Amino acid sequence: MEGMVLALLSHQDYYGYSLTQDVKYFIPISNSTLYPILRRLKKEDWVTTYDRPFDGRNRRYYKITNSGLTQLNQIKAEWIEHKKIVDQIFDTKQEGE
Repeated sequence: MEGMVLALLSHQDYYGYSLTQDVKYFIPISNSTLYPILRRLKKEDWVTTYDRPFDGRNRRYYKITNSGLTQLNQIKAEWIEHKKIVDQIFDTKQEGE
């Protein structure tokens, strides 16, 4: 899940609700699931926050950091390796049938 959030944040900054809506496009998720992930990403210094006024109140925006981009690249590399292994398993299984 962290990789998905970092990937979305690598394209643009988001406030929490809009990020939840974009994640929901791919998988079902609730706000209560996303905010702990955002807190964890911030604790790891992979994202930072800033506030912007909106309708008389502030919206908290999340922005990926350079270390977050590094982490995203690592997650992508690991995902590619895992995918190769799974593809090999599926291909082997199909050949043996």
